[in-house]
Amino acid sequence: MAPRWKGKGAAAKALADPISEIVSQLQSSLIQSNSRGMLSGMSVLLKADTVQTDLLNRACFGRPRITAENNEQWFQLCMEEAFYLYHSLNCIKIVNHNDCEQNIDELWKYMTSKRENFPVSYKAYSHLRSKNWVVRLGSQYGVDFVAYRHHPALVHSEYAVLVLSAQNGNANGRLRIWSDFQCTLRLCGSVAKTLLVLNIVEQKKHAASPSCLNSYGVEERTITRWSPEQCREGNSTVDCLTHYRNID
Repeated sequence: MAPRWKGKGAAAKALADPISEIVSQLQSSLIQSNSRGMLSGMSVLLKADTVQTDLLNRACFGRPRITAENNEQWFQLCMEEAFYLYHSLNCIKIVNHNDCEQNIDELWKYMTSKRENFPVSYKAYSHLRSKNWVVRLGSQYGVDFVAYRHHPALVHSEYAVLVLSAQNGNANGRLRIWSDFQCTLRLCGSVAKTLLVLNIVEQKKHAASPSCLNSYGVEERTITRWSPEQCREGNSTVDCLTHYRNID
């Protein structure tokens, strides 16, 4: 499925302002200002100045919170976003409600206590972000994430992403029977998205520290509906239901 750009000139705008460059600028700005996020339930609150507000919006990290302050803006980051800025980009620090800075093991313990599947979810998120995809939560589509080629203001999301793992001998209870595939594929088709399944291969089961992420592998698989019209007599094209695809 080709990108569905929003309006004339959107593709050119994206090409002139790549996500990788925006993220790099954001990383530098956050490091220079010694930015700190604050744990708040299952999210992290990050204060941003005017420049950082623009960069966070353009890089699609977090959601802005309403504030009365003129020169500062608060952003609410999901745990995957916050840990990516902290661990992968090393550009923010994170404190708890007592204003005590958290080290990486303390932060990992906090996030895995809030959500047991956080290691698998974060591995999938960081895998896509490292390939310069914009990643947003996908609960409105019944999936884990949605992936955009660039900013959502310029292009529609291309992939509806499900994250699976073989932890404890099952695939998180999802896509185990045919009706699961049918419902998910029909939903993806109705919103013009390709279903992307990221299977996280956990070679190291013990997730007590973020070092386990180094042993996790990621298998990418796109799944599409079979079209009977492509398999009629006289048509040599055969469309497979499931195939592997590199999304770089």
